[in-house]
Amino acid sequence: MGDVPGRNEVAVAGAVRVEAPARLHFGFLDLHGGLGRRFGSIGLAVDEPSLALTACRAKHPSAEGPEADRVRGYAEAAAAHLGVRGDVAVAVERAIPAHAGFGSGTQLALAVAAAMARLEGRPFAAEAFAASLDRGNRSGVGLCAFTEGGLIVDGGRGPDGGPPPVVARLPYPEAWRVVLILDRSMDGVHGTREVEAFRDLPRFPEAQAAEICRITLMQVLPAVALAEPQGFGAGITRIQDLIGDHFAPHQGGRYASAAVAQALANAAAQGVPGYGQSSWGPTGFVLMPSEGEARTLVASLDRGGPLRFIIARGRNRGASVSGPN
Repeated sequence: MGDVPGRNEVAVAGAVRVEAPARLHFGFLDLHGGLGRRFGSIGLAVDEPSLALTACRAKHPSAEGPEADRVRGYAEAAAAHLGVRGDVAVAVERAIPAHAGFGSGTQLALAVAAAMARLEGRPFAAEAFAASLDRGNRSGVGLCAFTEGGLIVDGGRGPDGGPPPVVARLPYPEAWRVVLILDRSMDGVHGTREVEAFRDLPRFPEAQAAEICRITLMQVLPAVALAEPQGFGAGITRIQDLIGDHFAPHQGGRYASAAVAQALANAAAQGVPGYGQSSWGPTGFVLMPSEGEARTLVASLDRGGPLRFIIARGRNRGASVSGPN
């Protein structure tokens, strides 16, 4: 594919800029599926890490920057969905770490599609593009994180195969923080391994699925609505324990990274409100009531090595799409 146009050509053609948040996946609600809907998810949009890209019309389609190969594929899929040629140059300025538990593929795919729709003067709806981009197959959290942000609960995938419907969305308390613990030495389970894991795991116990749904509805969501960090954290930690033990055979334990697991154990010993692993990891998270407490925790945990620590906020708005200039 051709080169990305220079600054002057971008200015003449007009550019669209998209910035999108990462998402944390706190766990599935019902892996048993006995009621006809499977999966169901609870998750959160966070302000860091984040994605930024620009797109403009060009003589030939192209992509540059991090994740360029994935961008090309998403651009082709979005163009096919829109019924256009897709002669667009995309430059990724900032990428969300891939295969780390942040939903990077969904955010990247939706960002590319949103930019191309804007360039074509067409409306953009994440759910409409989901099938074309092969997103939202198990969770609707990533789609809603892109469009609205906040704390999100979806109702699982039904027999029709459409994207899971969002059944609850609450603003995340502004004062709360999430300490993210990234292991830069490894990736989480993804791709073929992820498909095989869902295929090979035994059916999730119905009683545990019922417990998770009860915790979500009667503990986690009320705690967010009332800004009660202890109740929220305790609920998320219990969900994490149940889900982590179920997936342990495919990720080497309750947590994918031994280094992250040790950091989480050290955090738990300090009495933090809650903690766990996002999706397949290896990224861990610790839920903290304030910026100051989050900074104190990081100072106690950060000993160098493969771990990287980020203090993130919940993001209560979706991606921003601006332009063309």
